[in-house]
Amino acid sequence: MATQVEQHEPVIVSPRSQRESLARFVRRNGLQLGIIGVFLVILLVLILGAGRTFLSPNIYTALMSTIPFFGIVAMPLTMIVIAREIDLSFGSIMAISIVGYVLVYNSTQSVFLGFIAALIVGFVAGLLNGVIIVRLGIPSLITTIGTMFLWRGAVLIIVNGQGASLTNVKDTLLHWLLVGRIAKFIPVQFLWIIAIALVVWVFQNRHRFGAHIYLIGDNDNSARLMGVNVDRTRMLIFAFVGLAAALAGVMQSMEVNSFFPATLGDGYLMPTLAAVFLGGTSVFGGTGTILGTFVGCLIIAIINPGMIAIGLTGYWTQFVYGFIIVVSVAMHTIMRRRAV
Repeated sequence: MATQVEQHEPVIVSPRSQRESLARFVRRNGLQLGIIGVFLVILLVLILGAGRTFLSPNIYTALMSTIPFFGIVAMPLTMIVIAREIDLSFGSIMAISIVGYVLVYNSTQSVFLGFIAALIVGFVAGLLNGVIIVRLGIPSLITTIGTMFLWRGAVLIIVNGQGASLTNVKDTLLHWLLVGRIAKFIPVQFLWIIAIALVVWVFQNRHRFGAHIYLIGDNDNSARLMGVNVDRTRMLIFAFVGLAAALAGVMQSMEVNSFFPATLGDGYLMPTLAAVFLGGTSVFGGTGTILGTFVGCLIIAIINPGMIAIGLTGYWTQFVYGFIIVVSVAMHTIMRRRAV
């Protein structure tokens, strides 16, 4: 008995359907596409204006070495801003975490135990921020300004204002795992920021924890009615920022083989905030993407060397950072008013 093979006609997608699909994609990802476009335009301008610098691979190796020191913190900080909170204390948490490393290393002579101690100190410091904000009801802006001075003061008291040399870590496996080089061109810390960005992206977009953060940012009362543990979620994201700050602090100290208690982390507040807001995260909460923040970190990183390469002084850097924050907040304010 002959068997008839059923034949299907190929599905033909009309140009109109393709255009509609493309339009939906652009609308859905307009924020990310916009920030990527801004980065490419800035990079093109810098290549045309200072080609000798920005066509050399050395500048990109240097950028990959420095971006993680603030970019690693910018990833979980994005979650905090989406939840309509802020953390200004992460620079001081970077320093207090290294104190934990130094104390444990001096007692055990183990770099790995010192590293674990630093991460624990950072996590606990961030968690304490969250506990104060949630349990006492103090606004996160005020709380983290206070703890910024608190942790820095604790650092200076514990070490009596004296720095520490980390040259004994230079030839260890931990040093290579955190700030080593692959093929002499790719800093390992840049692989760390990519990995952390992917992990945070998964939590933000493929896990209910990220959905809870967006709900809290939109309306925390509605989130509570939907069964979200708002208090626990808020405390955890502050703890994650503390953990990321500890990792960034260890990396930065190992990169220069020294610990400077009075200044470690001080210079990262502005670029970190600028990267988050430039990446499209709204200060009003409920809106933001990890991809946008990652690209924002790239833009912030090329601003300073870019301005110097085209003939401007480094004094313009903070002006540009502040301008970026003001313009980003202003744009979100205008968009928010139009949406109401």
